[in-house]
Amino acid sequence: MYTGLSQQDTIKWLSFEQLESALAEKPKKVFIDFYADWCAYCKKMDKVAFKNPEVITRLNTAYYAVKMNAEYKDSIQFGGAIFFNKELGKKRNPTHEIPLMLASREGMPFSLPAVILLDEHFKVKARYFEYLSPKKMIEVLSD
Repeated sequence: MYTGLSQQDTIKWLSFEQLESALAEKPKKVFIDFYADWCAYCKKMDKVAFKNPEVITRLNTAYYAVKMNAEYKDSIQFGGAIFFNKELGKKRNPTHEIPLMLASREGMPFSLPAVILLDEHFKVKARYFEYLSPKKMIEVLSD
């Protein structure tokens, strides 16, 4: 009996460049997961929440899902602008401009994990700066 992964067993992650063309083709809600290689809770969400069949189905059906390393070193072209990691060489964990722009909180340092939900018009609807269990992730994706 074959028990390999089907297409619905994994989240269809997009890059920001892929997201831009997908949104131009068909507006849809957007789910963004900012992570870093050193972030233990980010890794735990990868192993637990992002492997949950209901989370996978909800993300693949109702959202464009974007996964981005917050410390990404290259520039990203999006929405007619070019975004950089201006902290490269200046900080120990240099954070790219895009996560700083979308996942910053006034009076609080940038922190991970950071999950951002946007509506069809690319307006921020919710931000989460914590580990999201499968149960919590399903609640978040149900709103």
